[in-house]
Amino acid sequence: MTSQEKKKIKEKIESDIATLLKQIKTLEEKAEPITPDCSLGRLTRLEAMGEQHVNNKILDESRLRLTRLKNALLRIDKPMFGICIECEEEIGFGRLSIRPESVRCVECANAQS
Repeated sequence: MTSQEKKKIKEKIESDIATLLKQIKTLEEKAEPITPDCSLGRLTRLEAMGEQHVNNKILDESRLRLTRLKNALLRIDKPMFGICIECEEEIGFGRLSIRPESVRCVECANAQS
């Protein structure tokens, strides 16, 4: 991987981290518990609880991705960055451009699923 490609990936990581931090803040507000004394109808209350569950799931996934992106940022200058942890082949620049936190190439990621 060239230094120019690493620079683009680093910019992508930093951009994704900033976006996720904003998203997490918004989701934390939406995922606050619904108080029992809230004046909602029964169905509306159930809908709000369902929406809260979805928001909590997205929040968990966003936090996990944020951790992975921060780890990728720490690894980016190391020689093993961009090398698959399974087959030890280079992870394609296209994959890292989309998911810079990837630690497996497409083939190994598909085999693991």
